[in-house]
Amino acid sequence: MRRTASLVLLALAVFFAAIAPLLRWYAFPRLAKIPPSQYQEMVLEAKPATLLDYTTLKAKQVEKVTIVQTLKGNVEESEKIERDAGRDVVVWDSLSHVVGPDGKMVSQIPERYIFDAHSQAPVHATGEMVDGDPVRREGIEFKWPFLTEKRDYEYFDAQTRTSAPIHYKGTRTFRGLEVYYFEQTIPWTKVPMPKKMPIEGITPEIIAQSGMTRWYTTTRMFWVEPVTGAPVNGEEIHKEELRGAKKMGMSQDTVTAFAGHVKMRPDYIDHTVELVSANRLMVLILVSYLPWTFLIGAALLLTLSLWLEARSRHPRPTDSERAAEPVAA
Repeated sequence: MRRTASLVLLALAVFFAAIAPLLRWYAFPRLAKIPPSQYQEMVLEAKPATLLDYTTLKAKQVEKVTIVQTLKGNVEESEKIERDAGRDVVVWDSLSHVVGPDGKMVSQIPERYIFDAHSQAPVHATGEMVDGDPVRREGIEFKWPFLTEKRDYEYFDAQTRTSAPIHYKGTRTFRGLEVYYFEQTIPWTKVPMPKKMPIEGITPEIIAQSGMTRWYTTTRMFWVEPVTGAPVNGEEIHKEELRGAKKMGMSQDTVTAFAGHVKMRPDYIDHTVELVSANRLMVLILVSYLPWTFLIGAALLLTLSLWLEARSRHPRPTDSERAAEPVAA
């Protein structure tokens, strides 16, 4: 009976020991994915900010500039691309909508970002674009990979349409979460004019013909929860200039189009931290809690199996054997 129980426990120990690495290395990449239908909205604000007044063609300080950023999963497009890519793909249609203190549109830039649902690596396919211009992304954008590492990553900048390193600057605590802090600085770079301008009848083509150019620099900062790879906070110190502005009738040759320290609105930070905390637990169950539980359980079952096996090799003496033992005087 003990030997049978020992074999059963040994089989269970082998089973749990085999399941543990399968959860980490097989199930985790297949279950931890960005859903293709995900919808996300984020509101950021620069308070105060410098903004170009297109009616007077002069820069002035305003109380607030608001950026509404939406990410909408395009399920139909992701299914089309998956058939050729042979892996799970997410297609995000993004829109950055900037409005001034009067609620009027300042700029509006759409993007299509196509990436691997698990690794967040870009997937190159027809339709990948920024503001209608075809692009070929390298590196990440919006989100870091699951199990983010303490290292630099290539991060795509939508304004310049290029990728550059975003540097790991250390581990910090943010709203009770351990996060990795990343920072990227884009130096002054000539960038395209937005396709949609705030003045009716003024197009990028008209501005290009005048010889006026748009330049941009930014320092972007992200606080990233490393288990999920999700930023729980983001900020940018953002500046834009119009150069050669006298050609468009402005008094100065270089005019600030926008300048401000852009930050996530506090209520959106609260919502993001709550959501990321819940997702973090689910990822930890797959990569840590269950695998370690199974490994520890396997070790305990193996120990118990060996103990029973040892007991079975030394049976208790029978009644006749005990009766034959000499009695002490």
